[in-house]
Amino acid sequence: MSALSPFWGSLPWPGLNVCVSGSATSCAECLLIHPSCAWCEFGAARTLTSRCDLKQNLQKRGCEAQFVESPRSTTSVQKSKPLSSKGSEQTQYDVVQIHPQMVSLSLRPGDQASFEVQVRPVEDYPVDLYYLMDLSLSMNDDLDNIRNLGTKLADKMRQLTSNFRLGFGSFVDKNVSPFSYTAPKYQDNPCNGYKLFPKCVPTFGFRHLLSLTDKVDRFNEEVLKQMVSRNRDAPEGGFDAILQAAVCKERIGWRKEAYHLLVFATDDVPHLALDGKLGGLVQPHDGQCHLNGKNEYSASDQMDYPSLALLGEKLAENNIFLIFAVTKRHYVLYKNLTLLIPGTTVEILDQDSKNVFQLIINAYSNIRSKVELSVWNHPEDLSLAFTATCTDGRPQPGLRKCADLKIGDTVTFNVSVEARTCPAPGTRHSFTIKPVGFKDRLEVAVDYQCDCSCTRFTQANSSRCSTVGTYSCGTCRCEPGYLGAVCECQEGEAGGGQQNECREAEGKQACSGRGECICSQCLCYESEFGKIYGRFCECDDFSCARHKGILCSGHGECHCGECKCHAGYVGDNCNCSTETASCISDDGQMCSGRGNCVCGQCQCTEPGAFGDTCEKCPTCPDACSTKRECIECRLFNSGRLADNQTCQRLCKDEIITVDTLKTDDHNAVLCLYKTENDCVMKFTYSEHASGQSVLTALKEPDCGSAPDALTVLLAVVGSILLVGIVLLAIWKLVITIHDRREFARFQSARSRARYEMVRIRVQENNILYIVHITNYQYWYRGIEL
Repeated sequence: MSALSPFWGSLPWPGLNVCVSGSATSCAECLLIHPSCAWCEFGAARTLTSRCDLKQNLQKRGCEAQFVESPRSTTSVQKSKPLSSKGSEQTQYDVVQIHPQMVSLSLRPGDQASFEVQVRPVEDYPVDLYYLMDLSLSMNDDLDNIRNLGTKLADKMRQLTSNFRLGFGSFVDKNVSPFSYTAPKYQDNPCNGYKLFPKCVPTFGFRHLLSLTDKVDRFNEEVLKQMVSRNRDAPEGGFDAILQAAVCKERIGWRKEAYHLLVFATDDVPHLALDGKLGGLVQPHDGQCHLNGKNEYSASDQMDYPSLALLGEKLAENNIFLIFAVTKRHYVLYKNLTLLIPGTTVEILDQDSKNVFQLIINAYSNIRSKVELSVWNHPEDLSLAFTATCTDGRPQPGLRKCADLKIGDTVTFNVSVEARTCPAPGTRHSFTIKPVGFKDRLEVAVDYQCDCSCTRFTQANSSRCSTVGTYSCGTCRCEPGYLGAVCECQEGEAGGGQQNECREAEGKQACSGRGECICSQCLCYESEFGKIYGRFCECDDFSCARHKGILCSGHGECHCGECKCHAGYVGDNCNCSTETASCISDDGQMCSGRGNCVCGQCQCTEPGAFGDTCEKCPTCPDACSTKRECIECRLFNSGRLADNQTCQRLCKDEIITVDTLKTDDHNAVLCLYKTENDCVMKFTYSEHASGQSVLTALKEPDCGSAPDALTVLLAVVGSILLVGIVLLAIWKLVITIHDRREFARFQSARSRARYEMVRIRVQENNILYIVHITNYQYWYRGIEL
């Protein structure tokens, strides 16, 4: 199966025919100028420099297609087994998690060749887990809490894989002063005279206790046998132990077809390379296995501690995922170490290791949810560019890893390879692409197309070159002392008419003042700064933009005053990287969604945002909502992050719980939200000068006190009765007032009636006066009066 995958970009400088300006004098030089340049062997050229041009220009001038040399980079897939879907469906050696497995590239310098790589973590893949524990005195309570770890861990891991094995080892530090107590009285008991813990075992560097086995009860038995030891200084010798656990494959029992997990549990910082010089250990670590017959590290008092580079190399060689299980106060240090050691994660360990079981499960889920490609034996003359297409289907240039994957998800990476120069003839290179921690790999073989096919017909002392030159690909390579297209001139022959042929334009200096015109051709001067070239000596390879004093920043080639950048770099001086991996935040967003990735660094556009990936922003509108999810999952194991087990990975901020929340800090943002129980949770968010985010939260949401139901009922009934009584009283008062007014009116009317009756009787006796009598009837409440 073979496929062509050329990369034909536009010319690097619009409007400039770089093929002609390069003034190539041979087919090989022409091919090096730019991938768009072609060489004509016969027919089209009348001068030397006109043979190198754009392919379409050569054909317009009459060069037949069969005489045009314009090779293209090609890709050929050599081995392509299909991806597996489940580890238990077939024998372990047949499981395939990367496709293809072998690719061959034939590269023309400057012309990219591309191919796709697919990775699929299979379901039910075997797992080997080696638990490496710090047994210094401060870890005594931790030892008690892992005595049943093997059983619980095996039960849980069997839900994830049907093939799980567990091993155990321990470490303290080098038994050398000043790292440990070396006086005779401390040799058998370093705790001698220590009142709080008077008895402990002698100090040791690393001790392998249990090879990887599926009999997890043996893990519990070994843990029960262990006792702590004591060293003098705070740092531990854990890196010695990690390296021995990685390279002593046969003793530990690592299987080739399995995930390799190495859990490193400690409550303090590690010793690093060069610390050993304090104890007189000047020999660097050799990276080899040094376990004696007792399975103890025998070179502990002979060699220095291993370096981070050596540690990372040996872990990668043996496909080991390292899990740092460390206490909160050392989390930042180990987090920084994970940036230097590929395939490493860090989790926060409780002071007494109570959470170690869940920690391992979370770390394993985190590891299985990521795929990251690494490159081994990368040739210096090759540029590689990656584009990741994760589960969302969106290509992300410059990224070589995917996160938040589920078991069985397939991710795709497009890999572009470009040769920057031509090595020595016949050179073949190769490199390896492999997912971090996987045994699967893709082997890539590379050869170079730096020679033209017409060189097979080279003729020495050809008659076409006046018998004083070698004819190759339509040109003559003259013997020393001869010049001209067909070696027809000798050095020293010159004429005034020839000078005009050496001027780029009327009025300009012959050969741009940087060469001598001989036989109508410019012979460019040599320069201590580099090469001067071109038909009129108008170009050089040293007059380009520099960055920090380095020509084209070391990431490009200087061509005729312009930087031609290597793949993965842009800019006038090639100092701007197109890689975006460093801009991806922990939540998988580019610059946390608050900025742009420029030259491999985040430029935050959201006011108030800062940090390497703009992840810190106390004043951003979404700051409270973002941190709320961490409060929910870290303190109450609820919310969105608690469900997909990403809480430990995304929420690394320090969380301080208090009974009463202080809100007088002007640098802290007060956040409130309502819980599912209609309570109010309060916390503050601030950034310390050290760069660490700190969340201060209430221990429990503020729910207030719920009112008593009987009290509420009595209050309601009492209120109703009270209102009724008040209304009745008001009604009674109104009726009373009304009755009194009516009765007073009645009394007044009655008095007037009696007065009229008396007056009538008086007037009845007076015959001269006849009185008109009007009768009145008075009623009161329905009774006639």
